[in-house]
Amino acid sequence: MMSKYEFLLRISMVGYGKQNIFEKIGQLFANGLPSSIQNVSCLLNKLGLSDVQLVRFYETSYLHLEPILQWLESPHPQKYLIAYCDNDYPLLLKQICSPPLLLFVLGNRQLLHSPQLAMVGSREFSEYGAQWGRYFASELAINGLTITSGLALGLDAICHRGALEVSGHTIAVLGSGLAKIAPRSNLNLANDILEQGGAIVSEFFPFEKARSVYFPRRNRIISGLSLGTFVVEASEKSGSLITARYALEQNRDVFALPGDINNENCSGTHYLIKQGAYLVSKPVDILEHYYSYLSVVNSSCNQLKEEQNNSILYPEIFAVIHHQPIPIDIIAQQVNMSISEVSVKLLDMELEGLVKTVTGGYIRNRVI
Repeated sequence: MMSKYEFLLRISMVGYGKQNIFEKIGQLFANGLPSSIQNVSCLLNKLGLSDVQLVRFYETSYLHLEPILQWLESPHPQKYLIAYCDNDYPLLLKQICSPPLLLFVLGNRQLLHSPQLAMVGSREFSEYGAQWGRYFASELAINGLTITSGLALGLDAICHRGALEVSGHTIAVLGSGLAKIAPRSNLNLANDILEQGGAIVSEFFPFEKARSVYFPRRNRIISGLSLGTFVVEASEKSGSLITARYALEQNRDVFALPGDINNENCSGTHYLIKQGAYLVSKPVDILEHYYSYLSVVNSSCNQLKEEQNNSILYPEIFAVIHHQPIPIDIIAQQVNMSISEVSVKLLDMELEGLVKTVTGGYIRNRVI
């Protein structure tokens, strides 16, 4: 007898032809592979493994697999191993060339089936990129898109944070194993993603350390899970353009944000626009592409949003504050209150963590 997870791990090690074997497993077990395999040799015979593949299946010591199996069984956060043959393998990801045969998942695995938008950008970013990356991530997330990115330093992290700030959903895809989250400086961000109902995903075994050659492989999963890829800010040498290229190869939409022609960090996005990427200047430019996907999501979220709005302190003031600084006199004018009255209420809202003061006025800090 062998556990399902051990069986799948061993199949992933048999070498050439693994995808065909996983497809056969899916055909044999329409309702999913059972948690325990009673007669392993009989199943292997049905799958038609070659002699070389059989040797590779059995040659790995259980002691090598045991740490992975123990990690999968450990609680908090919930861990999953989703195989290409499983019913809950993401459909969009299954359609790409060379899909990952195994996906390790921390957190909310159902989120892998939600309508996703990949948001990527350079590690070296400008204030322009940071401002608009955060703004677009927030606005797209609050309208029902799951923001998928790579947990990397720079704009990836900013986009994850933008989604979290409005209680939206976000998925991080790693170029390392899930027990070796990298970069370590984003470990708090990873924990926040899990605490707010997000997910962290990797095709690599849990204890595999990050390597530079893994990141292009990671990028194909980011774009493969998503309906489209939005490049916020990137130079022509940025790895973000690799993700955009994968998206094009996968027949997915590519969006790009234009920027200052003197900003080297925008040369990559300008190149994408020249090549036919959709030019984006406001969130609706993206949302209109996915109306059919989001109408169902938004209808189910309307009641929750209404309940959340009712719990927000001074909702009439909060409604006019967004992610671009707005001066107090403009706030007062829009809500038809005196500046002194608004000032007192804004202080209360700052203490609640709803807004914060920046150069030029007030911006949203988070949404409850």
